[in-house]
Amino acid sequence: MYTLELEAEELQLLRSALGSYLQAFGHNEADLVRAARTLLVKLPEPVTTKAS
Repeated sequence: MYTLELEAEELQLLRSALGSYLQAFGHNEADLVRAARTLLVKLPEPVTTKAS
């Protein structure tokens, strides 16, 4: 098990990259599509906070 600490922008980039992969390149590699979807589900939604 690994722990990864990401800034909100990095998390959004990772989610976007996985989403783009699934849309553009994932149709031929079913095992990679399953792995990417599983990883995407594990990622939390980025939390946005407003600075006062």
